[in-house]
Amino acid sequence: MGDGSGEGVGTVVGQEQELSSVIDSDDLVEEVEEADDDLDDVADDEEDDEEDLSSLEEEGEIAADYIEGLLDIADLDGDIDMDVEGDRAVVSVVGATLDELVGDDGEVLEALQELTRLAVHRKTGSRARLMLDVGGFRAKRRADLAELGRSVAAEVSRTGEPKKLRAMSPFERKIIHDAVALAGLRSESEGEEPNRRVVVFPVG
Repeated sequence: MGDGSGEGVGTVVGQEQELSSVIDSDDLVEEVEEADDDLDDVADDEEDDEEDLSSLEEEGEIAADYIEGLLDIADLDGDIDMDVEGDRAVVSVVGATLDELVGDDGEVLEALQELTRLAVHRKTGSRARLMLDVGGFRAKRRADLAELGRSVAAEVSRTGEPKKLRAMSPFERKIIHDAVALAGLRSESEGEEPNRRVVVFPVG
């Protein structure tokens, strides 16, 4: 009577032959290579996201240094916060005596934002889309404009007549467009800067 070892080896060999008949080695290698390629793509995407975030953080730091220099020159007090929202850097200045940096209807703030973008462009060589806020002006303005967009959309839906709004900055127009789109209506910008304005149209 045998010890059964030969029978065990035969069973294992038979299982290996069955597996090899089910799995083609070339196909397996190809699948592994494809999986590696997929992992490489994911890694590349993550690396691109990290580079984008790093670039935006760099823009925020340059902008913050520039604004801090202006505050020193103007002898104004203010704390500077940096953040990244979506695809742009956001630099906020908060303080008690910053009305001078906002101006009437945010005109000074718009000019200051463009100067800051130019300062970032000079350092990085890339066009900056960073947003500058002072004393929470833009945050409050965003809420007010979103409400205006909803109100105008409701009016246009009720009357069936297009509504043309006053001239606005690109920042303001985008908020209106977003609010109108959420209400299910269509809007367009018309005219030339600085008199470009939003027109809201009824459905159909």
